[in-house]
Amino acid sequence: MIKTHLMVMDELAGYASPQARLTRLLKAGALVQLRKGLFVDDPATPHPPIAPLLYGPSYISFQYALADAGLIPERVRVVTSASFNKNKDKVFRTPLGEFRYFYLPPTVYPYGITVREEAGLPYLIASPEKALCDMVYKNPSITSLNDMGSLLLEDWRIDRQDLRNLDGAFIRWIAPLYRRKSLLALADWLGKEVYQ
Repeated sequence: MIKTHLMVMDELAGYASPQARLTRLLKAGALVQLRKGLFVDDPATPHPPIAPLLYGPSYISFQYALADAGLIPERVRVVTSASFNKNKDKVFRTPLGEFRYFYLPPTVYPYGITVREEAGLPYLIASPEKALCDMVYKNPSITSLNDMGSLLLEDWRIDRQDLRNLDGAFIRWIAPLYRRKSLLALADWLGKEVYQ
């Protein structure tokens, strides 16, 4: 279970020194501190529900969401998330693993995300289409159709059939909201090379 400092102190209120007891629990490994004021009592706690509590508002996207959807062949160990109104990327290295957060414009943040639950804990995750758009946003130098094809099919090794299964209408709709030429190139490339 994920616990805040206040929750832990409430549970330890019966001890003469709750802070000393907390220190002992941390040393014994009965509690794991993720960041100041945030703990888990089970090191096997799934990583996706932890991500929005470490840094928010955020939703899981980029490589992690693409791997989750089976679009990229790599197994992703770092939980990657999108955030907004932060204007900078952030990394948290915890005893359970690494969590990365990348800034996105607020105009695209609320679209293409769904609520999931793991071990009874909810979190937000991008649809495959949104995760793909978020990834392309972080590659602003890719603006030609040839480069876009190389990026998707060769660098990221996404299967053409998997691209065909994506919701092209959503990608065409959201691409201009990112205000990057790379997203317009993505929508154009998909229209010419995949959805013909």
